Amino acid sequence: MPPTLDIRPIAGALGAEINSVDLSRDLTDTLIAAIRHAFLDYLVVYFRDQTLSPAQFMAFARCIGKPMEYPFVKGLDGFPEITAVVKRPDQTVAFGGNWHTDTTYFVAPPMATMLLARELPPKGGDTQFANQYLAYDALSDGMKSLLSGLRWVSRSDKAEASRTREDRSTAERTVLIADHPVVRTHPETGRKSLFVNLAHSAHFLGMTEEESAPLLQFLFQHQIRPEFTCRFRWAPGSVALWDNRCTLHSAINDYNGFRREMHRIALAGDVPV
Repeated sequence: MPPTLDIRPIAGALGAEINSVDLSRDLTDTLIAAIRHAFLDYLVVYFRDQTLSPAQFMAFARCIGKPMEYPFVKGLDGFPEITAVVKRPDQTVAFGGNWHTDTTYFVAPPMATMLLARELPPKGGDTQFANQYLAYDALSDGMKSLLSGLRWVSRSDKAEASRTREDRSTAERTVLIADHPVVRTHPETGRKSLFVNLAHSAHFLGMTEEESAPLLQFLFQHQIRPEFTCRFRWAPGSVALWDNRCTLHSAINDYNGFRREMHRIALAGDVPV
């Protein structure tokens, strides 16, 4: 790590703040490599006090991966890969307000997501993250053996998602479906993690929803145990970058009556194995 990269872990399970980095500037290859190294080590990294135009936000995203468009919300004018995630004062549900991994209904889900805070409520609106390496490691050998051969079906129209996602307000939507291994091997670290999530895991491949429900419910509760998690308090100009291949996240909906606007970029990933 170069001496200018000041890393401060925020929890025992995952998450770290990276200080003294101005993301609006041209980043050297050495600095980008150091940020990616921290990203792989801590799974979620945060940058404070960033003043970024959409073009600068996009430039940083391209240093980390390939930005991709979100299928259900139109991006910003001139920047289709940047999605505005907004909760208005009159709304009572929040975008991404349950535990999930982003867009697992893609055959190749995003490898990472970046979020930039534009406008925040006076209090509340934090985001939680959960380390799925730890969730897998904490399972018994018998459960690991059971899960090793299972796959699950991810649907963009799963009921839990529709109740918390503003982008589901239109009845007629294209339903996206993909299936993935329950236990995923990270393509860069080689570590195994749980790869199911409440928002999009409908059932196990080859099983009915009723047959799948008891084991899925156990996994949904297990994978968000407090000792696997961290919590990030936003401020205007805060940027978070997290690894979708081995984390879950959830936006806390505790700020009704106030406006919150975030800008989001997802980075293209590969097919889970």
